[in-house]
Amino acid sequence: MTVTDIVALDNKRSKVFIDGEFAFILYRGEIRGYGLHTGEEISSPVFNEITQTVIPKRAKLRAMNLLQKRDYTERKLRDKLREGMYTEEVIDDAISYLKSYKYIDDERFARDYIAYQMNLRSRNRIKHDLIQKGVSSDIIERLLSEAYTEEDNDPELALCVSLLKKKHYDPDSITFEEKQKLMAFLYRKGFSNDVIGKALSLDTSTI
Repeated sequence: MTVTDIVALDNKRSKVFIDGEFAFILYRGEIRGYGLHTGEEISSPVFNEITQTVIPKRAKLRAMNLLQKRDYTERKLRDKLREGMYTEEVIDDAISYLKSYKYIDDERFARDYIAYQMNLRSRNRIKHDLIQKGVSSDIIERLLSEAYTEEDNDPELALCVSLLKKKHYDPDSITFEEKQKLMAFLYRKGFSNDVIGKALSLDTSTI
């Protein structure tokens, strides 16, 4: 195996190419320590140490550092590691490690997100957000059903009513055109026609 190129990535790190293919990223000090030079051979023991020990360990630490700052779903964490140019094999290893210690748990992430957002966003908007974050539809549907069933009142209807109140909705004086615009506004917020209809049917004193 031959080091065919060493290309600076930033002030501290460089991309190392072996036999014409990108292999890994190392810090400048590591490159010096391993004695890597363009056009020279890299021994199997050195290559194995870098690819099987140094890089996998670094990916795990990178992932844990990310999780210290905020929660990530598995898909989003994978995306962040790909940005670091880690191979899929290394990413799989890091994700498996994190899962084994419960550092990453899509179900826990979704449950916490729903609990926090259900009084702020519509059910459909929460579902859309979680799908975008990479949570599976099965987990989302199950947790949403559990969350909304456990509520004594309908938090989505309450939220919709709250928005109507902010818009100064008065069922006795609103025109047809104003009502259509208001319904379109609520629909864009992710409320279903059923929830919108229930909210609009409430009398002024209730709102």
